[in-house]
Amino acid sequence: MGELDRIRWQCRRGLLELDIVLERFQRKELEQLDAAGLNRFRELLSEPDTRLLAWVLGQEEPPEQFAALVGRLRGV
Repeated sequence: MGELDRIRWQCRRGLLELDIVLERFQRKELEQLDAAGLNRFRELLSEPDTRLLAWVLGQEEPPEQFAALVGRLRGV
């Protein structure tokens, strides 16, 4: 299993809303990320589902290291 396949597998979450956003992101943006971007995305995926969803929905502001990536998630 390649690295992108592992990341795609990690995008499967327990919340439908989050699954939809992550599915769109991986179809449109994932392959455009450089190595640093992929590492940051992997870090982002280690966050709890509820926190990640709150960031994507704009209910909470993400930490600075995730701000740009969460902005891209919001845009898909």
